[in-house]
Amino acid sequence: MTTYAPADAARRSGFSLDTLRYYEKIGLVRDVRRDAAGRRLYDDADLDWLGVLRCLRDTGMPIAAMRRYAGLALATGPQADATVPERLALLEAHAEHVASTLERLLHQQEHLEEKIEYYRGLVRAAPAPAAARSAG
Repeated sequence: MTTYAPADAARRSGFSLDTLRYYEKIGLVRDVRRDAAGRRLYDDADLDWLGVLRCLRDTGMPIAAMRRYAGLALATGPQADATVPERLALLEAHAEHVASTLERLLHQQEHLEEKIEYYRGLVRAAPAPAAARSAG
């Protein structure tokens, strides 16, 4: 099994060391192994889970919702299967939020492009500055 020091896990996940420690503290990351000296060791499964957390965070899921999802997703034993419908509902609601955000951002991008074209038109229509005319 390949293991990664915290700095390697941070680099591979895109999270800072502080964020990894914080996520561990609040229960988003659980059961990180430790070496004989007590240093944390991440494995590929941990990095896969950090990839899920990265996706949720990058798409704007609040920490409270991430904690709820993690609590369900990291459940073990017979209760784990019982959490699937709630996990699905959380992800579906978040996907709807992401879609709405994307739609709003695309509309705002169009508005920005219109403004940029407006100002480009003003720049094209403006007379050349006197210094530029005499240098030519």
